[in-house]
Amino acid sequence: MTTLDSSKEIKKDDSDVSEHHEDFRMFGLITFLIADGMTFAGFFAAYLTYKAVNPLPEGAIYELELPIPTLNTILLLISSATFHKAGKALLKNKNSDTQKWLIVTALLGITFLICQLFEYFNLPFGLTDNLFASTFYALTGFHGLHVTLGTLMILIISWQSRSKGGRITNQNMFPLEAVELYWHFVDGIWVVLFIILYLL
Repeated sequence: MTTLDSSKEIKKDDSDVSEHHEDFRMFGLITFLIADGMTFAGFFAAYLTYKAVNPLPEGAIYELELPIPTLNTILLLISSATFHKAGKALLKNKNSDTQKWLIVTALLGITFLICQLFEYFNLPFGLTDNLFASTFYALTGFHGLHVTLGTLMILIISWQSRSKGGRITNQNMFPLEAVELYWHFVDGIWVVLFIILYLL
């Protein structure tokens, strides 16, 4: 076999490898979300253990109001639905509709954060008042950080899914699918957080 033939054979082999290369990006994201979920689980376990083992005297823990967190729960559940609509629109190659639904989802995320800040400013306790207060701010603040990052990612993929010049299409849906999975994860964490902090 000549050197030229060997070179062609090597290139052919490389091409075969690249064609059959597995895409582990989604697997990596799921692994990250599982690890992130374990961090939240640690926070939840710490809070529930503290509440069971060290109940504070009457009046030491202030009653949490339900209207704002209930509104926030509704906002996030709606945002999951609008994000799903964005994905459905992209499958039909309707990029303008995809952008519209993504922007609506981002606005719902921003509204959630504004409501959370409003709640913080009206709470009758501060970050360092007691262990309950510290745990409350740690849990809601850590989740709020996830909502902030998710909202920024949604705005980015909204721009990338534009009809002209956008890199996200129905042939390249991974960026949207990855952010959607992350967003559903954040929404699910909030539902658990809402039940544990506000209803139990």
